[in-house]
Amino acid sequence: MTSESALVVLVPEAEPLVGTFRERFDPSAAAGLGAHITLLYPFVEPEAIGESTLDALTECFAGFAPIAFRLTAIRRFPDETLYLAPDPDEPFRKLTLAIWQRFPDRPPYGGAYPDVVPHLSVGRFATASERERTADELARNRQTPLPLRAHAATAVLIANTTGRWQVERTFTLGAETGA
Repeated sequence: MTSESALVVLVPEAEPLVGTFRERFDPSAAAGLGAHITLLYPFVEPEAIGESTLDALTECFAGFAPIAFRLTAIRRFPDETLYLAPDPDEPFRKLTLAIWQRFPDRPPYGGAYPDVVPHLSVGRFATASERERTADELARNRQTPLPLRAHAATAVLIANTTGRWQVERTFTLGAETGA
């Protein structure tokens, strides 16, 4: 089993809309991770995370205000992934870049993509038709319609050492340090 960690913003407001789809189409949901916007993955191996890493993250997150945002649009990545786009997305992008600046050997998604695109994954689909059916169902949802309002006051460090994601530490956005 691979030991891994990530930094994310949990978005519980999105669960009523995307939870059942994520359980079917997103392996991270089946491994215990709720609806979220990834800030940095992969991060430091859990066993290598020490106080200096946690202190650097606390300082980083303290420099950012909480984020009021909406999930406004259903979008697609070329690899058959369906996602919801946050608006505004710039605060999430800035958070990712600030973390990466402190941990330059940990590029977002291992450096696999040239741009940081903040998103809440709904799932990765085997076929385009399956992805489009899901997008249509999301768009027609009357109980939890888009745009969906959400608020991020914290970011979390999560780790997967047993096949299940668990929150290891919660960081407050905009918190005073050294108080």
